[in-house]
Amino acid sequence: MWTWAAAGLAVLGGLGYACTVLPTQWLKVERVNWQLGLQRTILQVSDLHVERNRVSPQRLAALCRSERPDYICLTGDYVDSERAIARLLPFLCALQTAGVPMYAVLGNHDYKLRNRIGALIDCLQAHGVVVLRNESVVLDGFNLVGIDDYQTRNSDERAAYRRVKKDLPVIVMTHDPTFVLTAKRRFDALMAGHLHGKQFQLPFFYYLKPMGPLAKRGIYAGMHRAEAGPYYISKGVGQSGINLRFFVRSEVTVHRF
Repeated sequence: MWTWAAAGLAVLGGLGYACTVLPTQWLKVERVNWQLGLQRTILQVSDLHVERNRVSPQRLAALCRSERPDYICLTGDYVDSERAIARLLPFLCALQTAGVPMYAVLGNHDYKLRNRIGALIDCLQAHGVVVLRNESVVLDGFNLVGIDDYQTRNSDERAAYRRVKKDLPVIVMTHDPTFVLTAKRRFDALMAGHLHGKQFQLPFFYYLKPMGPLAKRGIYAGMHRAEAGPYYISKGVGQSGINLRFFVRSEVTVHRF
C-alpha cells in the first residue's frame, strides 16, 4: 500500500515539475520575420526578473554566440530591489559577449526602486547598455525608439519621437504593450514584454489577476496589430510573482528586420 502511495506521489511530483518548473528552465527561441528589408537582426531579451529566473547567464551567452545578432534590446523588468542589482551583473556580462550595441527600456518592476532607480541605470550603462527613456536613436537604416513604461505612467510618446527621422523605418521598444492602445504615431514594428505569455495557461487568468485591457482581450503573447502598427509581445525570461509557469515556456526572441 505504501509503495503504491509513494509511487503515486512521485508521479504527481514529476508531473508538477514538468508543468510548472521545467517551463521556466527550458528556454524557447522564438523567431519573428518583419520583412522590412533592413537585413538586421535584433535579439530581444525581456523580463529577466533576476530574483525569479532559472535561465542561466551561460545559456544567454551561448545564444548570443549562435544567433550573432546585430543589436540586443532589453525590454524591461530586471530587478525588484536595489540589492538584486548584483544578481543582474552576470546576465549583462553574458550579453556583452555578443560584442554588439545594446539598448534597454525600463519596466514597472524596475520602478519599485523609486529614487534608487539611478543605481540600476548606472549598472546597465556600465555594461555598455544605452537606456532609452522616451528617446530615440538612429541606427543603421532605421530609428530605434525607446518608450518608457506605460503602466507606471512614465511613457511619453511625443518626447520619444522628437528626433525620429521620418524617412526611415521606426522600430519601437517598450515594456508594457498596453501602450499600443493609446499610440498616436505610427511604427513599423514594436517589441514589448510584461505579460509573460500569461505565465499560467489557465482559463480567465487575467480576470483573476488584472493586467490591463489588452490582456483582458486575450492578447498577451505573439504578433498582433494595432492602429499604429504591428507589435510583438515576448513571454519573457524570468517570472513575475512566483517562480513558476504553467505550460508557458520562457522565451528569448530573434527579430529579423
